[in-house]
Parts: sequence; structure tokens; C-alpha cells
Amino acid sequence: MQQRLGQVPRPSHEMAVQKILIVDDSKTESLVLSELLIGAGYTVFNAGTSAEAWNFLQTDRPDLILMDVVMPGVNGFEFTRQLQRTQRYADLPIFLCSSKSLMSDKLWGLRQGAKGYFTKPVNATALLSQIQALG
Repeated sequence: MQQRLGQVPRPSHEMAVQKILIVDDSKTESLVLSELLIGAGYTVFNAGTSAEAWNFLQTDRPDLILMDVVMPGVNGFEFTRQLQRTQRYADLPIFLCSSKSLMSDKLWGLRQGAKGYFTKPVNATALLSQIQALG
């Protein structure tokens, strides 16, 4: 796929990931990620809490979840662990996106079942590359 400098690569229709659920209590962070992903051709849904995400999952299934760690109620680490231990969602890939940048945070997130960990502000190229790698 050829692209011009600064152009965001668009996913091909054969890719596994098309629908992405962003779970983040920050409307600003959700908006930034949403604009990036929509611009790259993905369908995006948003939830502000783990409870909202859970409600969404009862009626729809995304191909990927981008989850904040620090949220009210059930945090991203806990919610990732809950989803990975639930048979229905055990194969659903989760990328944690957090301002928590210590190596111990990243390792803990991966131990909970996350497939990736990105520090905010998220590097757009790295995120899109990892999403494409899932396909």
C-alpha cells in the first residue's frame, strides 16, 4: 500500500479489526483516539466507564477494546482481567492506553491479559501498526 507523507494508512477490508470500543472516562482522550481511528477507517464506539463498556458488550461485540487504566469504579486492569476470565470475551483483544508509564504498570497490564500497552499521549503510528498486526 503506497501512501503520501503524513497520510494515515487505511485498513483493508480483509482485516480482522473493524470495530473498536474505546473505554476512557476522559472525553478529551476519547475524542483524540476516536478521530485518529475514524480517520484510519475504523468504526468507533465509546464508553466512559467499565460499567458502560459491559452494557455495550451485552448487545454488540467490538474487534478490539482500547482501555484506560485509571477510571472510576472498576479500573482498566480489573476490567481487563474480568473480561479475559469470561469465556465469551477471553479472545477479545484489549490494548491498555494509560498515563501510567512505569514498566511495572505495563507488565501488570499484560499479566491481566492485555495484548498491548500504550502510554498517553498515544503514538498514533505505533497504535495503528499494532491494530493492523492483529489482522
